[in-house]
Amino acid sequence: MTTSLIALLAAAFEARASLLPTLHAENTDAYRLFHGSVEGRPGLTIDRYGELLVIQSFHSPLQVTELDAIDAFYAERLPGLVTIWNDRSQVNSRIGNALLPTQLDAAMLPRVMHEIDVSYRIQGRHAGQDPWLFLDLRAARRRVMQLSAGKSVLNLFAYTCGVGTAAAKAGAEFVINVDFAETSLAVGKENAQLNHLAHRPRFIKSDAFAAMRQFAGIGQPERVRGKRMPPFPKIEARQFDLVFLDPPRYAKSPFGVVDLVNDYSSVFKPAWLCVAEGGAMIACNNVAEVGRDVWIDQLQRSAAKAGRPVREFEWILPEADFPSHDGQPPLKTVLLRL
Repeated sequence: MTTSLIALLAAAFEARASLLPTLHAENTDAYRLFHGSVEGRPGLTIDRYGELLVIQSFHSPLQVTELDAIDAFYAERLPGLVTIWNDRSQVNSRIGNALLPTQLDAAMLPRVMHEIDVSYRIQGRHAGQDPWLFLDLRAARRRVMQLSAGKSVLNLFAYTCGVGTAAAKAGAEFVINVDFAETSLAVGKENAQLNHLAHRPRFIKSDAFAAMRQFAGIGQPERVRGKRMPPFPKIEARQFDLVFLDPPRYAKSPFGVVDLVNDYSSVFKPAWLCVAEGGAMIACNNVAEVGRDVWIDQLQRSAAKAGRPVREFEWILPEADFPSHDGQPPLKTVLLRL
């Protein structure tokens, strides 16, 4: 089994032979080295995050011999990386494997990675489950940087504010990151400090629906159907040259429901109303079972119903370290122009 796994790793590394030097040349030291769902081992991903080699197993734990073989394989090709294994085969993908004290210290050590000459804070392990930067969104962050100079940018469901940081680094004049989690915004603030930004981004801790409605000029009532809503920050109405929308698969709050399978329009419409005339939105849908053509049709119909039809759209595909069999990867990202 170990021999066959190493053969898969070797094929994946060879497939990236032209990509990695290109990424290194633009000061990118974070990328997917093995995309198991496509490259022969579903449930296994191997990523480089700066100084870290992060191995994650989702379907079943790795055997010790497999882990040692993976470590040795990459030590020969990318020497000096610190290996961290996160077994996420438990319920809700929670990390279930203990590390030795020295390994845990290495995993918990704050570090810095780089992408397109932007610096980001990372850790091999932290209080949450997911990495602090999703590597398959690199293509989207790259497109944001191409569009942001001199513009205003709204980053919704911002998580650790990677998109907002990239926009500010590329010369955006005004950036707002919105997320309900203070811990995620704290990482975003660190990201801003790591980079020499001409304009420091703003960070708003808020439910996205409450923020979007206020930016769009709809307003967020303090009472709905006679019930007082949870506290939310008061925000002045304004529209943005570029809005980035990357909601989770499902989330429910008193302000609204995010459901990317059954009702993407409920979150898309208020976000679309935040786009200035002549501006653009980059929207994401990370649910594999939602078809690309069905989704874009939903977005276009929702935009038309809002009286703001989509003028044109452009698909943004993940870069070559995230291959797909049919050219339609699970993460769907589209640039919509108003």
